[in-house]
Amino acid sequence: MATRKIHGYPVLILGAGRGGAALLEMFIEDEYVEILGIVDPSDDAPGLKLARSMGIPVYSNVSEALSYCKSYPDCIVYNLTHDDAVAEEVGSAFDNKKVTSGPEAKLFWQMVTNLKRIKGELETSQNQLNAIIRHAMDGIVTISETGEIQGFNPAAEEIFGYAQNEIIGKPVTVLLSPDTQTQYRDEIQYYLHSGHRGSVGIRGQEVVASRKNGEQFPMELSASEMELKEQRFFVAIVRDVTERKLVERKIKHMAHHDHLTGLPNRSLFIDQLEHAIKLAKRSNHKTAVLFLDLDGFKQINNTLGHEAGDQLLKEVAARLKTVIRESDVAARMGGDEFTFVLNDIGTHENAAAVAQKIIDTLSEKFNLKGHESQVGGSIGVALYPDDAADHEALLRKADEAMYVAKKSGKNTYRLCR
Repeated sequence: MATRKIHGYPVLILGAGRGGAALLEMFIEDEYVEILGIVDPSDDAPGLKLARSMGIPVYSNVSEALSYCKSYPDCIVYNLTHDDAVAEEVGSAFDNKKVTSGPEAKLFWQMVTNLKRIKGELETSQNQLNAIIRHAMDGIVTISETGEIQGFNPAAEEIFGYAQNEIIGKPVTVLLSPDTQTQYRDEIQYYLHSGHRGSVGIRGQEVVASRKNGEQFPMELSASEMELKEQRFFVAIVRDVTERKLVERKIKHMAHHDHLTGLPNRSLFIDQLEHAIKLAKRSNHKTAVLFLDLDGFKQINNTLGHEAGDQLLKEVAARLKTVIRESDVAARMGGDEFTFVLNDIGTHENAAAVAQKIIDTLSEKFNLKGHESQVGGSIGVALYPDDAADHEALLRKADEAMYVAKKSGKNTYRLCR
């Protein structure tokens, strides 16, 4: 057989059992090794099957293989046959050149087998890690030390709308809204260029991010710094919290607003009244509180039913919002009671004028389940700081004035005296 040109150290493997097959697998992947052949008398030996699939010469006897390998005087022979006679034959063929055989070959085989096992475990771990990254519900973005995107899992593709191949290599700032870029530019640059290793650590921080189509959305960000082979990079875990924010906003609204009319409830009204009083005190102006109790609501509720009563309350709330300014507040305290904060109202006369507008708008008939119905309203008016100095006293004074209006014939207003 003619000598062929090779590009690595020539190697001949004697024995194609488990050890020979493992050694063959390792050498196949090594660019510095050229396998001249593998020898085994058993045609079913696993190493021979592998060699044939890779186009590597196979031999059934040692003499034939050695005859071919004599053309390569620097050939390295690994004897995994456990046969000392084979070792002697090799030594004779190569002028007593030492052959890796016996205990040495066994040790080498054990080392190769152990390396193969470790390699398999690493590949399994890597495959598991890749599967976790691919199937993670949160976006995972890896970022280079210079701020360029290096990794982008499928969840991140779905969140931001970018395909991995079009986002890799781009600056991470493209994933942030313009305002967020400005806000965090100095901080990001500090993180990216800081000489303090391990200085980066962000957990559950909310930022405004940007999708490929320009849509901005709330994003929860956790990031950490990692170092691999002295190379610094960053791993960011991102989550689109749009739905969560909507739910939180809805829950917050429900906690502070009347479920039927959508107006602020008692709790929110008190907060807004306290704020209005502080503002009035600081600005040296007057704030009015109006307390409204509907006249005739109970009769409608009893005759037309609670469904009609609920419809009436919703329509009353809609009318009340048209009477007051955007800077004012209308709230439902419960039942058929409503309250108002009129900011910077100026005088008692101005507050009285608003009260009259409310009475006038309520005087228009309501169509409830096909029935034309009419209600009125009794209103009490109290002003800060003229009538009371705190929100509790101010609300109580307005309530008392409302009862005076009720006793005065209803469908009217009375100022606190």
